[in-house]
Amino acid sequence: MNAELTFLFIIEVIGTIAFAISGIRMAAAKHFDWFGAYTVGLVTAIGGGTLRDILLGIPVFWMQTWWYLAVTGLSLFIVIAFKKILVKTQILFIFDTIGLGLFVVIGIQKTIAADYPFWVAVIMGVITGALGGVIRDILVNNEPLLFQKDIYATACFAGGIVYWIMSLTGASQLAQGLACAAVVILIRILAVRFSWSLPVLNQNE
Repeated sequence: MNAELTFLFIIEVIGTIAFAISGIRMAAAKHFDWFGAYTVGLVTAIGGGTLRDILLGIPVFWMQTWWYLAVTGLSLFIVIAFKKILVKTQILFIFDTIGLGLFVVIGIQKTIAADYPFWVAVIMGVITGALGGVIRDILVNNEPLLFQKDIYATACFAGGIVYWIMSLTGASQLAQGLACAAVVILIRILAVRFSWSLPVLNQNE
């Protein structure tokens, strides 16, 4: 396995754990049982990638190996074992943000590997990163972040543009992925820290 494939595998594992923990932790806050929390965590981790693969016409990634189910189980154990630490909202935000950044990279790289143009790759990066969180929020009866004025999908899009710019410079796929994830994570953190938001569409104005 070369360096780039190793990098893709590592970020997929980390991203899956991060998103699964964010989903499980949110389900726990709503007093779901273990099975319900596991289900929410799994859907959070695989939801965006599932739609991506269906749209791209390629085999759905989690149906090719069992380890996505196992990693979600590990995430459930982590939440149970460290629940006193994970009750902090900031921790949930960190896991969600890390998963968001890493999944955007995965979505872009898999789309490019399927020989689609880069504008499609950026869209698939946004879908891979953001859709799992949307499904998670719906399952726990929260208004999805994607539909609020919060900077969420916009951060994914910005990361995708950075990936594209890096590709034009001839940078390695590893460097492109790192830059993309870093931008998504940084924008999310800064948006929350400084209360950045998109304009609200108000029909009464």
